[in-house]
Amino acid sequence: MVEIFLCLILPFIGTAAGSACAFFLKNELKAFVQKSFLGFASGVMVAASVWSLLIPAMDMSEGMGKLAFIPAALGFILGILFLLVMDMVVPHLHLGAEKCEGPQCGFKRSTMLVLAVTLHNIPEGMSAGAVLAGLITNNETVTFAGALALSVGIALQNFPEGAIISMPLRGEGESRTKAFFMGAMSGIVEPIAGAVTILMASAITPILPYLLSFAAGAMIYVVIEELIPEASAGEHSNVATIAFAVGFAVMMILDVALG
Repeated sequence: MVEIFLCLILPFIGTAAGSACAFFLKNELKAFVQKSFLGFASGVMVAASVWSLLIPAMDMSEGMGKLAFIPAALGFILGILFLLVMDMVVPHLHLGAEKCEGPQCGFKRSTMLVLAVTLHNIPEGMSAGAVLAGLITNNETVTFAGALALSVGIALQNFPEGAIISMPLRGEGESRTKAFFMGAMSGIVEPIAGAVTILMASAITPILPYLLSFAAGAMIYVVIEELIPEASAGEHSNVATIAFAVGFAVMMILDVALG
């Protein structure tokens, strides 16, 4: 039980730790640092989607023979479509953008910035929960070390996310405490989404490969639609590319070494 809780809470701790930068740094993060963080987070998410989610989904479906790709492919596409719909129905604002996405509303700019991060934290929480559900139901393709590697990887990429949210809020005049709180709360959905997924473990066992690939699709959507465009805009895009490679390698090493 302690191991399950640890894997659930680690991603939130990563977000909260990054948000704590609001207490120690005076100004908004420099573009160079922001792009490094965005690139690193992108690399971690892509590697996690492949090694921790899509490959296990196909391994779980090996009984289908040459059609073992079907659950992974279908779940992946559904994950993309889910985030696409969420982008359309939830008002949010991406970092550096002036115009919000989704329905028009009277929300403050700071609120919509937090909503943007909260949106893609949901599938991250689901991915951790799905892997832990496989562990609880004794699925032979899932190990505690693999689940821990995924949680550590998500926590690593959540640290820069927390900083990227809290520091702009601080720059807009919010107090250090409020900037930290709003940044940290953008990550609270992760353990919640993970816990809900685990509570449904017995029901989702037959569709676990679909759920894992669903989470992968949602994460890849975030990388392509949000993180990479933000990291590539303006100067220092080469820094983001290098950081992406580092993040990808770190997550791949974690998954293979611990999994």
